[in-house]
Amino acid sequence: MKLRRFESINVVPFIDIMLVLLVIVLTTATFVARGMIPVDLAQASSSNALQPQKELVITVQKDGSYFFDDQPVDTTQIDARLASYPSQTNVLINADKQSLFEPFVFLMDRLKEHGFDHIGIVTKR
Repeated sequence: MKLRRFESINVVPFIDIMLVLLVIVLTTATFVARGMIPVDLAQASSSNALQPQKELVITVQKDGSYFFDDQPVDTTQIDARLASYPSQTNVLINADKQSLFEPFVFLMDRLKEHGFDHIGIVTKR
């Protein structure tokens, strides 16, 4: 049996694989560039416009005092102030790292009691 000399490489399968990978990369790159997958939404006659959500920033100081959007609030007024906000409001909590844990837990308990689910704790990196 005579051995044939191997002089060429069949590059067609390699080109096929590279083209498929190129299509995948270009397709996903358009989704990443837009930040979303484009969708043609259905129409509804009873739909409401999306309302911009207001944020509530609550600050807990070292001594346990509370501030709602830079306005001091006594612990007896917290329930009344929370009732003035819709429960879909985004709540950001700034708690001093030297503050006791009890004022933070009290605040979280009051927020959950009033139905607030969108709660974030602000930290620094």
